[in-house]
Amino acid sequence: MKHRLKKRTAISALTLAMAVSVSIWSEKPSEGASIPKLDTIRVALYIDSAKYHYNTAAATFTAAGGLKIGIRTPAAVEQWFNAGTNAVRIAVDDYKAKMIETTDFSAALTMQKRLQALGGSAVVTSQSKSGKLVYIVSEGSYSTASIAKAAMDKWSKDANVASLLGSAKPGVSGPLRLEGGSYASEDAARNAAKTFGAAGLDAYPAVRSAAGNRTYSVMVGSAADATALNNVKSLAAKVSGAPALREADAATPYLLLRDDHTVTATAQSKQVSYSFPAGSTKLWLSTDAAQGIKLSERSSRTYRGAFEASVYNGKLAIVNELPFEQYLYSVVPSEMPSSWPAEALKSQAVAARTYALYQGLAFGIAHVNDTELSQMYTGIAGEKASTTSAVNDTAGVIALYNGKPIETLFSSNAGGQTADATEIWGNAVPYLKSVPSPDQSAAKGLKNWYRVVLPTGESGFVREDLLSDTGKVNPVGARIFATSAEGVNVRQTPIVNEALASVGKLPKGTNVVVIDSVVESNNMNWVAGPFTPEALQKSTGNASPVKTLDAEYGESGRVIQMSVNGKPLSVKTPISYRTLMGGLLSTRFTIDETARTTMLGADEAKAERPGSSGTLYVRGADGASKPASANYYIMNGSGEVRAATRDPQFRFYGYGNGHGVGLSQYGALGLAQLGYDYAYILQYYYKDITIEGK
Repeated sequence: MKHRLKKRTAISALTLAMAVSVSIWSEKPSEGASIPKLDTIRVALYIDSAKYHYNTAAATFTAAGGLKIGIRTPAAVEQWFNAGTNAVRIAVDDYKAKMIETTDFSAALTMQKRLQALGGSAVVTSQSKSGKLVYIVSEGSYSTASIAKAAMDKWSKDANVASLLGSAKPGVSGPLRLEGGSYASEDAARNAAKTFGAAGLDAYPAVRSAAGNRTYSVMVGSAADATALNNVKSLAAKVSGAPALREADAATPYLLLRDDHTVTATAQSKQVSYSFPAGSTKLWLSTDAAQGIKLSERSSRTYRGAFEASVYNGKLAIVNELPFEQYLYSVVPSEMPSSWPAEALKSQAVAARTYALYQGLAFGIAHVNDTELSQMYTGIAGEKASTTSAVNDTAGVIALYNGKPIETLFSSNAGGQTADATEIWGNAVPYLKSVPSPDQSAAKGLKNWYRVVLPTGESGFVREDLLSDTGKVNPVGARIFATSAEGVNVRQTPIVNEALASVGKLPKGTNVVVIDSVVESNNMNWVAGPFTPEALQKSTGNASPVKTLDAEYGESGRVIQMSVNGKPLSVKTPISYRTLMGGLLSTRFTIDETARTTMLGADEAKAERPGSSGTLYVRGADGASKPASANYYIMNGSGEVRAATRDPQFRFYGYGNGHGVGLSQYGALGLAQLGYDYAYILQYYYKDITIEGK
């Protein structure tokens, strides 16, 4: 069934207030008998799951109040030791591509940086071998030797890596080791490791816990298979004065200690890296101090709660576990400006709380992740007093439909009208319907931009404060303005964006013809383009350059079907149309096809361009006809001028930012400014729901 394009009308705050006041209710959160809740929430910062793949070979933790390291079991957390305020590195004792072993730290660091530049996850560690300090560059964290070898082969093909390797041969290191000794201190275990290292063997101190007592041992070898492990056994048996060795038990928790130079990037400074065995071991990092725990690899953000490091789907998983309400302290200001009215912030708090509850364990071992795929979560630094108050004031309050938490989808700006779920994902959701949305405040205080015609015939946008009205008009009545400054930049779109090439620069006093005026591109109104047929061909995956682009629209004015050169463009769901040209802000847009015209000829014969061939002639204000240049302009009977091009070009005029389903954040701002409370805001955007909680 096709949908007609609905007439777009601006919704003023007054009009919306009148519309929604018809059904005003003052329902407050009710006392639910069995309201779903979470005491703690698990946030995946690094994980390899069906929904999200974000991996690291190591994670660096610091706690200003002291970092405690232990092992989490189904029954409890066993505290092993306190690492103090020193930074520690956490990794998995698994298979890795061992790219180089060298006494030259500079060479090792160069190799590590090159692998990072290629997209690898490389580390630099050091150990004493054969009487020398050697630096080892290992890449990745792999569940099998064959996967590690494939990575090694891939990196080795890079010309820079091959040059750094020289005659050295990379290999695969693994977690198969021998273990021996029982020492009361780390220093004693390190001395034992040096004994084996002097014989040319890889050897590291390790720590285990037995009956609550911490013990140290030495682990020898980094074998990737049984043959390599047998070779380690033969060599180790020849080392005099060394403890007896046995095959290391990887089924019980241990921590292998390495000296890691990756973060410090200097030979003189190092950090301790703790590697735990793949399998069921769960490493637990916590602190007693309110300052939280810093994770360097996540933009050095500091987080409340504790961290669990484990292996999930063969990769290192880093999960932040913390009290549920404290998680929201960071989410709300990460999703909505903390300066906005309290009732808007409360609506965001309830939406964020409900959304997290709705997810369940969506990431296998975690409820949510810390990105827009779930909700933005930036740790303690993002917290603000106003948003923390909004969370506390709504503690435990959630949105329900038929007694169950709803999927409280929200987006930045609905562009004046929210979307029905069918317009975005193709399936109906009873509480996700299209409603008018007062999103106009996104454009508040922004300047207008004039679309102007340059003396060259080209057109572009110039900000209003860079032009002055001459009081003159051209032969067809269009106003003539003049540039009021030197080097005025004529932009492709009505916003300063240095990434886009400018149409041109004009000296002061240059006359231009005004054909249109729009507000500066923002979350409510925006312009994208122009784009060439070839660019759209690449973006849409079409077999040939795009000459025509047609759209059908849904109830909210969003694109639900597009056709390229007359043929439907196949996508999984309508939201996919946002991917055009690298990503449009929303699917609520119209298309300006500058070469698309209908011409009336002799005997009222009609010709459609760009479909028709032949030379295009235009008649100017002087009545003379001539072949059209690359840019020409058409005036309709109402005196409106349209910019046209001889060859196809495409510009998108859009409304809103995001999928547009559910709560519009700018709309929540608008309603709060009109005096509505958070319960009303939520029940306005999510139809037929109840707000329940404390």
